[in-house]
Amino acid sequence: MEYQTPLAKARGLGSAKTGTKHWWMQRVTAVALVPLSFWLILFIDQLLHASYAEIREWLISPLNFTLLLAWAFTGFYHSALGLQVVIEDYVNPDGLKIVMVWVIKLTFTAMAIASLVFTIRIAVLAG
Repeated sequence: MEYQTPLAKARGLGSAKTGTKHWWMQRVTAVALVPLSFWLILFIDQLLHASYAEIREWLISPLNFTLLLAWAFTGFYHSALGLQVVIEDYVNPDGLKIVMVWVIKLTFTAMAIASLVFTIRIAVLAG
């Protein structure tokens, strides 16, 4: 049984070494997703009632292009953080836990890169 002194606990040498950053990033991304999601609702509404050429023209705008990518990257990052917490809390074998966290991180990174490629292809390369 190991006991820590109050000084060691105050210096952050306990069990919660990096949990604060993870907690803050989850809150920051949640707050960022609120206005981005309102913007996305407007985008989807236009998507349902517009032609491909109109959507492409809308995406060529630097503001709309940037906001779409910001929503995608923020959403994927927020989702990965949330799933990591669920895995860490409810998956019991440590080996499986580590593998699942890495799979989640790699999957959401791949989806963020794919969203970047597809958005660029629609906005810039499609003719």
